[in-house]
Amino acid sequence: MLDLLAGFVSQLRRSGIDISLTESLDAARAIEHMDLGDRESFKYALAATLVKDHSHSGAFDTVFDIYFASSAYDPAGDIAGELSELDADQGTQAGSASLGQDSGMNAGQGGNGQSLSPEELIEMIYKALLMDDQEWQRQLTRLAVTAFAGIEKGRPVGGVYYVFRTLRNLNLEALTERLVDARINSKKGEVSGLQAKLISDDVKAKIDAFKKEIESEVRRRLVADRGPEAMAKTLRKPLPEDIDFMHANREELASLKRAIQPLSRKLAVKLARKRRHKKRGPLDFRKTVRHSLSYGGVPAELKFKSPRASKPEIVVLADISGSVASFARFTLQMVHTLGTQFSKVRSFVFVDGVDEVTSLIDGSDDIGEAIYRVNTEADVVWVDGHSDYGHVFETFWEKWGKEITPKTSVIVLGDARNNYHASGAWALGEISRKARHLYWLDPETRSYWDTGDSIIGEYAVHCAGVFECRNLRQLEKFVEQLA
Repeated sequence: MLDLLAGFVSQLRRSGIDISLTESLDAARAIEHMDLGDRESFKYALAATLVKDHSHSGAFDTVFDIYFASSAYDPAGDIAGELSELDADQGTQAGSASLGQDSGMNAGQGGNGQSLSPEELIEMIYKALLMDDQEWQRQLTRLAVTAFAGIEKGRPVGGVYYVFRTLRNLNLEALTERLVDARINSKKGEVSGLQAKLISDDVKAKIDAFKKEIESEVRRRLVADRGPEAMAKTLRKPLPEDIDFMHANREELASLKRAIQPLSRKLAVKLARKRRHKKRGPLDFRKTVRHSLSYGGVPAELKFKSPRASKPEIVVLADISGSVASFARFTLQMVHTLGTQFSKVRSFVFVDGVDEVTSLIDGSDDIGEAIYRVNTEADVVWVDGHSDYGHVFETFWEKWGKEITPKTSVIVLGDARNNYHASGAWALGEISRKARHLYWLDPETRSYWDTGDSIIGEYAVHCAGVFECRNLRQLEKFVEQLA
């Protein structure tokens, strides 16, 4: 068990979850007091000792299902037992029609000689969900995966494909509508809009739980076929803070949106604490002499001046062209959420023209709405709407250059892909000379810098630092350094 636990912790670390040696030991001690036959309690004990961030629970669940699946799992042998239980407990009379070729394996193969048609299986799932019978649902989950997933031993296909095949054949959307209608019709009298909404939410939660059971069942079978190491590598998904801004899909963008607010709050607390505990200031001679009177004039206890925690003034210059729009969105959102940690935050956005949008962002309580207004109302197109960093820097220097002070830290967000226009690097140099610091955050992988129309090298000579910033983890490190 300890070897299995060590492999489990190692895989969690590969997924990006930080786990210390102490936390690993805590997990080992916790399972000493657990019934290893109680899978749920065992899982929660490990989660309580190893997971510190709710956004990491999805990655934990995936790795747990992989590493603690039954090593002696035999789908073909188990199906016979499942069918027998269903026949005995539910009085099911399975039809003789076999499942279609696209549905995968015959549900009765290797069992008691009976087989369920897809319609009969879906009807049984409907009844199990309606009755909220957890054990029946578990049995039907295994039958559904056998019938619809079409898992082939040794075939290097990811589990997502098999889950998709199963859910497609089950048509859970239609099943959800049937369950909602049945629950509403079972109520005597007229159902209010609120009651209907609560019923709908409850049914959707049950359907989501059933989907997770399908995913877990597919994982268990694949682990039995390929082993935990291979499956962990196949199914590993990035944590929200490690998702690449430039290549995030819709589901990953939703994860980023959920993660940005708590991450910003945590970072704000960390920065405030860092300022409070900053190193002491210079010696305060007057207080030291005054305090020495209580020691007979001996300066036994030195007194120091309290340092003034200076908050930087921030100017953000963000490229919002299509290629880096997601990166700019989340960076602007984090910087403005951390506004209390900076004395002033001014935001400018550009494509081939540049416009200030500070009022649009500061004037809205909903940052999502503010970013939408930025994208629709900002005047950022000068000629053809293709990135022109040279023209942007020259325009910014002419219009707002006088407002840059030695207290200002300027942050440029963009990939420096200039579409082969003039670089305008001289204007960036002037901005850098007036500002306290000039930083550049590039969302592209460092190996792509200065390739094609990227001219980041020309701009880097004027910057105090050029940082690769492809995800929230890298963005968090930069903001912490900045403040």
